[in-house]
Amino acid sequence: QVQLVESGGGLAQPGGSLRLSCAASGYAFNRYGMSWARQVPGKGLEWVSGINNDGSDVFYADSVKGRFTISRDNAKNTVYLQMNSLKPEDTALYYCARGQYCVGYNSCDYWGQGTQVTVSS
Repeated sequence: QVQLVESGGGLAQPGGSLRLSCAASGYAFNRYGMSWARQVPGKGLEWVSGINNDGSDVFYADSVKGRFTISRDNAKNTVYLQMNSLKPEDTALYYCARGQYCVGYNSCDYWGQGTQVTVSS
């Protein structure tokens, strides 16, 4: 069965960095785009970034453009999100999902369980 497992979340200071990973299994990883999205309690899901199946096209929300970098390693069935210049407003539960542009839970078919990112001094 399809599984997506995120890791790498934690506590970072403003201006700091974290790298999230999402390990995929149970399907042909190199045939699908992938996304990162985040959710703050009481707020809606925010799509953060997407990447196509071979990594040649990447996409970002305006809120993270220039600070976050999405990448993938198809040999390792893993997608990454490098987060630099973190801000307190980046605090959220971060999910990876199968699909290039997951703007809502119904727009992509598989989601991980999430990894918490907290940005605070």
